[in-house]
Amino acid sequence: MKDIDVFNYASLRRLAILQDPGVSPNATGLPGLPEVRTLAGATITFALVSCVVALIISAAAWALGNINGNPHVAGKGRIGVLASLGAAILIGSANSLIRFFSAINIG
Repeated sequence: MKDIDVFNYASLRRLAILQDPGVSPNATGLPGLPEVRTLAGATITFALVSCVVALIISAAAWALGNINGNPHVAGKGRIGVLASLGAAILIGSANSLIRFFSAINIG
């Protein structure tokens, strides 16, 4: 009895995954969409500028920590440099990542 339930569940799941609901993104469906896109672009710009500022401050802390022989400050500066670079990479590639993953066809 248990094997039949597992088979029915797997069949129902496969059937649900293979069905296409027929819904696609609509670029003109919402009022104010151009303003939202402008706001998103401004937010990306602000975030990238913030990453550059964080990179400069972290690099300065890393350098001063090494010069003064303070490994704690140098370590925190190193982590800040890596975090700001990682954040800048993710923010800069956000459009490409979203475009890539939205084009994947599941089924």
